[in-house]
Amino acid sequence: MKTWHYTITPTQRESANETELPNLVTGGILQPSTLVWTDGMAAWEPAGQALAHLFASRAVSAAPPPLPAGPLAPAKRSHEIDFEIHGDDLQMVEIELDPGETVIAEAGGMCYLEEDIEFESRMGDGSAPGGGFFGALKNIGKRVLTGESLFMTHFTNRGSQKRKLAFAAPYPGKIVPLDLAKLGGEIICEKDSFLCAALGTSVGIAFNKKIGVGLFGGEGFILQRLQGDGLAFVHAGGTIIRRDLKGETLRVDTGCLVAMTAGVQYDIQRAGNLKSMIFGGEGLFLATLRGHGTVWLQSLPFSRLADRILANAPSAGGSATGEGSMLGGIGRMFDGD
Repeated sequence: MKTWHYTITPTQRESANETELPNLVTGGILQPSTLVWTDGMAAWEPAGQALAHLFASRAVSAAPPPLPAGPLAPAKRSHEIDFEIHGDDLQMVEIELDPGETVIAEAGGMCYLEEDIEFESRMGDGSAPGGGFFGALKNIGKRVLTGESLFMTHFTNRGSQKRKLAFAAPYPGKIVPLDLAKLGGEIICEKDSFLCAALGTSVGIAFNKKIGVGLFGGEGFILQRLQGDGLAFVHAGGTIIRRDLKGETLRVDTGCLVAMTAGVQYDIQRAGNLKSMIFGGEGLFLATLRGHGTVWLQSLPFSRLADRILANAPSAGGSATGEGSMLGGIGRMFDGD
């Protein structure tokens, strides 16, 4: 077995047998430029030349690819659904489900569904499948506080092809699609506006911490909080307008607020002076929205629509003379109403 001599410094050298050489290369002691000599060599030579086979066997690790420009995107939690909104004032949203995809909705909102789509009523929205019994009880308590049904309906495509189902608006208005991933992952909305959402969306509650907002804000102390990274759909009355706030303040009728992002602060203030509050016809208080974020407003809150219908219903003491008849009830005996 040969003994090899190698230099440590120009004036210092060490020796090792052939079996120790690979460890010296791996440990970085023997470099390609290190001078070595063994019996039979005429002079000292660089190790990269005399022991070329040891350096050739070392695998050169590939350089890793460059890091992405932005932060790594987390895995999407909600199901990705496709949709199309039909109609103008009495709308419906048609949702297309891939095999295995699920959409959740309030009970009674479904209009139609194609074959292979199965539905089941469950306690909770299914966003936390590992929540256990106490998690289910917590979800039940939240839904009781918001005045909704204890159950939510889960619609799942059990087939091998894409299938469609649709949900209808409960009264004249607009259906608004909200991509929670693009809106900061959270939306606060009025408690009866939620229509449906992709599985993985959490439907919870948000408390108004200020007493004034709870008493006079039109929405009460409890609102709905939608959290997730998928699509959710809310419904509101009349025409819907979207406003992006950039630090300014927007004052609106207390019943016209539909939804807002988490960066918007919600409060109330008096509607002008005493005379304006009593005779202005705009109510005693206005909602003030300020901050940075997005708000959605409705032109016809359902409570206002219901008041107009009840005020003009003959059975409730309303007048029918607006139809042009001076005979009132006698005229209705002849016109079929």
